[in-house]
Amino acid sequence: MALVTRPLRALLLSELVSGLVLTLRYMLRPKVTLNYPFEKGPLSPRFRGEHALRRYPNGEERCIACKLCEAICPAQAITIEAEPRADGSRRTTRYDIDMTKCIYCGFCEEACPVDAIVEGPNFEFAAETREELMYNKERLLDNGDRWESHLAARLSADAPYR
Repeated sequence: MALVTRPLRALLLSELVSGLVLTLRYMLRPKVTLNYPFEKGPLSPRFRGEHALRRYPNGEERCIACKLCEAICPAQAITIEAEPRADGSRRTTRYDIDMTKCIYCGFCEEACPVDAIVEGPNFEFAAETREELMYNKERLLDNGDRWESHLAARLSADAPYR
């Protein structure tokens, strides 16, 4: 019986017809591709992108120089230097992240007791030189100022899980 159906299928081109039907079925569906630079797909709420340092609403930086993020970083990408202020609190004088070493594990964000260091929603931070990927305190604070509304909303949504 298989010997009879095989030449019959070849004669009727059934595989070709089934392939064309499948092609037509997918042609009539809505497109799934995005015009990337102009359209962006949805990001997961747990996405970890470019790092940022946050500030309190009064403008003061959140980092208390506890150095937990530096200690927990498995790639040793974070360098912190701190000194005490006149009021007795500590603040960082230097906060550097080598983004070429960073593995985006999120441990720094989880270790921070005051939600100072976070990983934001930005995934478009390509650079031409290695020096551009060495983030200092000013650049991290600028990132935090730029993404604060998104970061605050995400952190408040994550509050029950922290």
